[in-house]
Amino acid sequence: MAYLLETELPNKTSIPFALKKIYGIGKFNSINLCKKLGFSKNLKISDLTVEQKNKLIKLINESKFLINSDLRRVKNTNKKKLVEIKLYRGIRRIKGFPVRGQRTRSNAKTAKKIF
Repeated sequence: MAYLLETELPNKTSIPFALKKIYGIGKFNSINLCKKLGFSKNLKISDLTVEQKNKLIKLINESKFLINSDLRRVKNTNKKKLVEIKLYRGIRRIKGFPVRGQRTRSNAKTAKKIF
């Protein structure tokens, strides 16, 4: 296991698939990162040298992706803000109901449970 950007990446997987394990980097961004660095799609994490790992970390930091704890913090503050200003979505979040307009008559039984 390679530890990269607060995430453990499996050694046997190829780089684009391993980068998807980092919270905030999806398929599109991982493929673009590999193209920019000139890595092949078949290159494994275990085959990376220290210099290549440093280049990868530097490129991710330069591209200003919100990843891991930063992204989680932003998402949580956005949810708290909805609740604080008592928006409709915030009230639904407090009550435990579906937030984005899903029906509750026949579905969302687990969301409607009151503890």
